Amino acid sequence: MLITLEGIDGAGKSTVHEALRDHDALDGAVFTHEPTDSWYGEAVRRSLGDGDADPLAELFLYTADHADHLANVVRPALAEGRVVVSDRYVDSRYAYQGAALDGELDRPLEYVRGIHEAFTRSPDATLYLDVDPRSGAERAGASDKFETAGHLAAVQANYERLIEAEPERFVRIDATRPPEDVVAAAEGAIDRIIAGRG
Repeated sequence: MLITLEGIDGAGKSTVHEALRDHDALDGAVFTHEPTDSWYGEAVRRSLGDGDADPLAELFLYTADHADHLANVVRPALAEGRVVVSDRYVDSRYAYQGAALDGELDRPLEYVRGIHEAFTRSPDATLYLDVDPRSGAERAGASDKFETAGHLAAVQANYERLIEAEPERFVRIDATRPPEDVVAAAEGAIDRIIAGRG
């Protein structure tokens, strides 16, 4: 089973991802993230600090990182029957690169999805940590070009389109609450997801 954590910057995904490592229902699970720690992921992180990076070129950096992640981490773990929990995954690409390419391409979110459909593996469930763009930007510290409130609003709109298209896959969690409450909500959602697959 592949479970992903999604949401705009500052929603608390990394905090929840770390806390879930100690959750009994996920004993033996593989915890991973995108961008990865591979050289593909390093290229992605370098592009984040480059305000002049071409958004289409960035899309393909992210896509290469995703392909490597699937081949070397996600698919092997799933083949072993293990649960995989990923802090960001393909929905981040759809939401973020879809927003970055707005004005550059017609129907950018659909374009990004189309590139991935031939090879990606869809999540079985996605926890969506929901926070407003202004709060997200403040929490994230706006350390890169994707963390401004205006850009995060466009990203959030894309996430809402993804949720509307697949409401059965997404579990919305109110991430404006204190971290311990968000973690508890995520743990409860994980328990229900795993019980439902048993």
